[in-house]
Amino acid sequence: MDGPILSVNDLKTTFQTANGIVRVVDGVSYALRRGETLGIVGESGSGKSAASLSLMRLVPEPGLIEGSITFDGTDLLSLSASEMRKIRGRRMAMIFQDPTASLNPYLKVSTQLTEITRLHRGYGRVEARSHAVEMLRTVGIPDPERRIDDHPHEFSGGMRQRVMIAMALSCGPELLIADEPTTALDVTIQAQVLDLIRELKERSGTSVILVTHDLGVVAGMADNVIVMYAGRVFEQASTRDLFARAANPYSIGLLKSMPDPAREISGPLYQIPGLPPDAANLPIGCPFAERCYRAEEICRREAPPFIEVAPEHYSLCHFAADVYAGHTPAPEFGL
Repeated sequence: MDGPILSVNDLKTTFQTANGIVRVVDGVSYALRRGETLGIVGESGSGKSAASLSLMRLVPEPGLIEGSITFDGTDLLSLSASEMRKIRGRRMAMIFQDPTASLNPYLKVSTQLTEITRLHRGYGRVEARSHAVEMLRTVGIPDPERRIDDHPHEFSGGMRQRVMIAMALSCGPELLIADEPTTALDVTIQAQVLDLIRELKERSGTSVILVTHDLGVVAGMADNVIVMYAGRVFEQASTRDLFARAANPYSIGLLKSMPDPAREISGPLYQIPGLPPDAANLPIGCPFAERCYRAEEICRREAPPFIEVAPEHYSLCHFAADVYAGHTPAPEFGL
């Protein structure tokens, strides 16, 4: 792996509402190396998807994106809309979590697939169609020569997701953002789609950002992990380090919420108490304090620092060092 293909520094995404400014992404920073997979995890509403849409500059109005997003040496936030369109789809691509909403139901799959290469690669009609057929074959669509002229509703959910992957990979992007790509799929199809993304990444050397709420998916796919909560990065580490020794009470809660076939438990599966905070009315201190087993008065009074507890392992917590060292285990489950 070479240097970073993507550098994000102090990314903030805000919306002006009737109740004031809502900050859905708040100071997110990270670097993604070439050929690397980064997992971004967290509960619904944590800012995962908003951060990913910000990278592609697809945040709807009246959203405002601030900070720095540098892709292969280019500051994306300084580009005009037309300049960004030349990168989006060609060098950066995104797989959305709902292919039903992302594919045009009125257009044949052939029209939607060939449009990309005709626009970005200058292919003619015949060449674009031949390439589209090959992409459908690559992602495992049976009989692609015939199926390419079907409409999206004629495909199953898993096959529609494969069509979305084929569209995203049609121009051989250097960066692929997969936003909850398996949410609506059953377990068998989910595994097939993840294997497909892994195989295509290894074949082409594409860098991948995998956005998910499923830590099990991250464990098998990602090199590094970012845990988000209330729009902020709560923990950042290699996948191995995060699973071996989490340094944030929120990360520990997420890990404990995962079913573990090797562990005998009685009673219901653990769940983090309470609900995520309202993004329009975040508390002064740590936004996780009201749900945290380790919280003290300082957590409610002061914003937590972002501490490096080990090389390249960071945690947003007043007591990150103690949590990482295991001096203050969660009383409910002893991690």
